[in-house]
Amino acid sequence: MEAKTEETKTKPVEVQSTSRFTKNELINFEKEISELFEQAKIPYVVHFCGGNEEQLIKIFKDIKKEDYKFSTHRAHYHYLLSGGSPEVLKDKIMRGKSMYIFDRKLNFFASPIVGGICGIAAGVALALKRKKSDRKVWCFVGDGAEDEGHFYEAVRYVEGHELPCTFIIEDNGYSVDTPKEARYGKGSEIKWGKHVIRYYYERTHPHVGIGKWVTF
Repeated sequence: MEAKTEETKTKPVEVQSTSRFTKNELINFEKEISELFEQAKIPYVVHFCGGNEEQLIKIFKDIKKEDYKFSTHRAHYHYLLSGGSPEVLKDKIMRGKSMYIFDRKLNFFASPIVGGICGIAAGVALALKRKKSDRKVWCFVGDGAEDEGHFYEAVRYVEGHELPCTFIIEDNGYSVDTPKEARYGKGSEIKWGKHVIRYYYERTHPHVGIGKWVTF
C-alpha cells in the first residue's frame, strides 16, 4: 500500500523548477525562521541550514524535477531547491515537522535517523534500474552520517551494482558538535568512488537552534 503524503494547512502551490531559488533567497528564508525561533514562536527543535548555498545551487542544476531526492533532519534547502513551497515548509517548521518532510509530487523524502535514508535511496535506485528508468536518486548526508555503517553498506551496494544513485556528503567537519579530528585524528578521511560527491562548507548555525538561549 502506498503511503499517503502528509497534508498541510497551507494551500498547495504549483511545482516549479528546481533552480528558482537564489543564494540570498535561501539565506533570507532561514533568517526569517531563525528570527521566529529567537522570538520563542517555534517551540520545537529546528536544524538550520547555512553556509552551503552556493554548493547546493550548483549541485541542483544537475538534478531533474522527476529525480528522487533524499535528505536528513536538516532539509530546508534541499526541499526548497527541489521545487518545494516556502509557505508549506514554513508551516511544517512552525508545527515541528521539518525533520521528516515528504512530498510525493516532488519525489522528496527526509528522515531524522542518521544514515537511515541511505539504504532506502539504494533500494529506489535498484527499482529504477530494473524498470530501465531515466530517473536518478540523490541522497544527501552529513559527514557524521558518513561514519555510519548504513552509509557504507548503501554506497558499496550502489557501486557494486552500478545503480543510478549519487550520495552527497555535506562536510562541515562536525558530527553534532564533535570535530572530525577529535573523532578519528588527522588524515582519516575516506576516499569514495564515483557515486559519492563531497563538498566542504563552514556552517552558519550550530547543530541545532541558533546558538542563543531561548525561553519558551
